[in-house]
Amino acid sequence: MKDQAGFNYEQEIERLKELFGFDFVGIALVQSPERRFELRWTYVTGNRNERYRRITLQSGKGLAGLVFKTGKPVFVGDVDEEWSGDNLFNYPIVATEGLKSFGAIPLYKHNRVKGVLLVGYRTGGKLTDVQFEKFKQEIGEEFGPFYNKEMVNDESD
Repeated sequence: MKDQAGFNYEQEIERLKELFGFDFVGIALVQSPERRFELRWTYVTGNRNERYRRITLQSGKGLAGLVFKTGKPVFVGDVDEEWSGDNLFNYPIVATEGLKSFGAIPLYKHNRVKGVLLVGYRTGGKLTDVQFEKFKQEIGEEFGPFYNKEMVNDESD
C-alpha cells in the first residue's frame, strides 16, 4: 500500500528488516484527529502473530504514543536490564512481540509527527547505540520527507 506521495511503506520496512537483520519492524500511524490522535500499528514485518492489530494507543501511551508525543527517538539496548517486568505492560507492542532490544523514531509530515517507526530484536543487547545511529542515517536517506533529522536531533525541550 502506498501513501499519496507514492511511498511504499511495506516495501521499505521489509528492506530495512533485511538490511539490518531486525526481527521486527513496524510503523504505527496516527488515525484521524476525530479519533483523538489514536495510533495503530499499520505496517509490520517479522511479527509473531496478529495481536498487534488490536493495539490502539493515545498520545503519550505505549511506545508509539511516547514517541508521537515527544517527537524524540527511544532506544532500549536491553529490556531486561533497563526496564522492570511491570513496565512491559505499559508497552504492549514490546510485550506482544517479545522485543528485548529496540529503537523507535518519529516520522514527520509537514513538521508534525504522523507516525512511529519501530525496529527491534528478540535478543537483549543486540541493537547497539552505534547500530541505532547507523539505522537513523539510513532512514534519513530512504524515508526522506517522513524523517526530519533536525527535529529528532534537537535536544531542546
